[in-house]
Amino acid sequence: MKIFCVGRNYAEHAKELKNEIPAEPVIFLKPKSALLLANTPFYYPDFTNELHYEAELVLRISKNGKYIPESQAGHYFNAITVGIDFTARDVQNELKEKSLPWEKAKAWDCSAVVGKWSDLESSMVRKPLNFSLNLNDECVQKGNSRNMIFSFNRIIADISKYFALNIGDLVFTGTPSGVGECVVGDKLCGYFEEEKVFELDIK
Repeated sequence: MKIFCVGRNYAEHAKELKNEIPAEPVIFLKPKSALLLANTPFYYPDFTNELHYEAELVLRISKNGKYIPESQAGHYFNAITVGIDFTARDVQNELKEKSLPWEKAKAWDCSAVVGKWSDLESSMVRKPLNFSLNLNDECVQKGNSRNMIFSFNRIIADISKYFALNIGDLVFTGTPSGVGECVVGDKLCGYFEEEKVFELDIK
């Protein structure tokens, strides 16, 4: 299983981190060990002092493929949920200043959280999809798929130019504005439309 992630896919988020709006999807990967398994506690990592949440819509790949045309990409995923791409922001900033890769800030063990999956019908993809994240019962992020710079199909097609997609792979499609810091004792809850799909305590 591979975990693909898309950076800077919402214009307002790119602006809040003072990044340029990309001309094509910004792709990076997390290893399988980055996935927080169900019923496993999440512990604040000891190598960062600035842990940030980034809530995202996550797709689950349902068909093997390579060099997938954008027009056909919708046939390659069949489930959706909300997840968190945790980021050690202080580590990331240090790496960016040195023009070094981000893996230590983004791809560490248990840095990817996914919620309860929903079957994704073709009719759902054609309409805007809402999601949100609460921090200690206060909504801190609200997203809508219509505000993505690159659509689901464009993301899948672009990834498949470079990497084979396999059944069970995950695709984090980017976070909207509102990312921020979380600390030990915080509770994070993710919502897809009106349904709570995960609840996470920071230990």
